[in-house]
Amino acid sequence: MYKRLRIIVVAVSLCLLALAVTGAALDKKAAREAPYRQLAVYTEVLSRIKSDYVEEPNLANVTLGAVNGLLESIDPFASYLSAKQYQEYLKQRDTPRAGVGLILSKKFGYLGVVTALTGSSAAQSGLSTGDMIEAINGVSTRDMPLAYADVLLHGQAGSTVEISVLSVRQPESKKITLARAMVRYPPVTHRMLEEQVGYIRAESLLAGGATQVAAALAELHKQNPVGIILDLRRCSTGKPEDGLALANLFLDKGLLAYLQGQKVARRNFEADPARTLTRLPLVLITNRGTAAGAEIAAAALLDRQRADIVGERTYGDAALRQAITLEDGSAIILAVAKYYSPNGKAIQDTGVTPTAAMVESEPVTEIEEEAPPEPPAARPGEDNLLRKALEVLRERIRKTAS
Repeated sequence: MYKRLRIIVVAVSLCLLALAVTGAALDKKAAREAPYRQLAVYTEVLSRIKSDYVEEPNLANVTLGAVNGLLESIDPFASYLSAKQYQEYLKQRDTPRAGVGLILSKKFGYLGVVTALTGSSAAQSGLSTGDMIEAINGVSTRDMPLAYADVLLHGQAGSTVEISVLSVRQPESKKITLARAMVRYPPVTHRMLEEQVGYIRAESLLAGGATQVAAALAELHKQNPVGIILDLRRCSTGKPEDGLALANLFLDKGLLAYLQGQKVARRNFEADPARTLTRLPLVLITNRGTAAGAEIAAAALLDRQRADIVGERTYGDAALRQAITLEDGSAIILAVAKYYSPNGKAIQDTGVTPTAAMVESEPVTEIEEEAPPEPPAARPGEDNLLRKALEVLRERIRKTAS
């Protein structure tokens, strides 16, 4: 009897094992076939366009639009470049040329302004976060690769480029002529505010921005501040390592961020206590133009509860991108890994949301998102975000002292 029962148990176990193996194989097969089913949908749509559209379409343009739309849907900073465009891109990358000071991403198929560098011709012309570039020298930016738009905006110092701009502040398309010049990244500035509060403004982390912040902290410490406000508005230029270095100035231990992708193994970035300069109460100011390295720093300081953040949600750009060449010499520039905050949030996807959400006094141009609550009315010329940051810092100092 016992022997018979054992045979039945073994047989049932083998059947369950066979079902599990079969199920796993079917799941793997379904996973492998999923992309091809989506490709079949694309092929059918393309066929319908060719046969039923009101006129004979230019299939090359249709395919190009589809590729760019695909890339934009997963990464607003991605690009597809033809072989010729890619060669021009490589030439410019290896030999930097003068530009107009615009940091761009893709928005609704067109070019969207992340920020305009202070002092550049773009900033002097009034361009700001959320403006849309319709055309460059008369060429529509619809489905234009982001990297190629950057090529067109650069050239010889002293030359000009004409762009067409759409803005919430100016509903009708407006043509603007911008002068090209070698980019000069705004230096970090600092000063003492009322109530012995140290204030640091960093509009770029390139050209040693994190090192400049460290120097500013050292100078402020000589004046015995009770707290620090770090202003990162419009800080969108800076490599991830610059953002990590910035966060490390205020954090002496623990995880700052980690990098991970489908083919990129997780890499943790830990704080080095030897590089920490201050443990004073800290408040950050951000806006829609805060991006890249500055976002990595903001996410680290927020998640680790080292700082409060006042202002607007940051732009959302913290990824490792690589150029992947295709058989015909063309290339796609694509994010292959994302930077994550200590709590596991993909900064590229969510940006960094302030603890005290407020909009700046200028109109909001991100029409696809709900705006944070309006702040109390500010007096003419008053910086409402800085005023709020001072209030939040006072409360943080009070809690630290109690």
